[in-house]
Amino acid sequence: MPKMKTHSSLKDRFKITGTGKVKRYKAYKNHLLSGKSGRQKRVLATNPVMAAGDVNRLKQQLANIKG
Repeated sequence: MPKMKTHSSLKDRFKITGTGKVKRYKAYKNHLLSGKSGRQKRVLATNPVMAAGDVNRLKQQLANIKG
């Protein structure tokens, strides 16, 4: 039986906290930053915790990520 592989693209997109919650990154923070206000960039810099329903959907692919 082959090993279950981690979905490789998810390794850089999500982080697992010490308590098992999943943190995600926000969109609109990668380029064209000179046209955005400082307040918008500060708000985008935070990494919110994903909703429980989304975590359940990703649980299988995130199973092998250690954090």
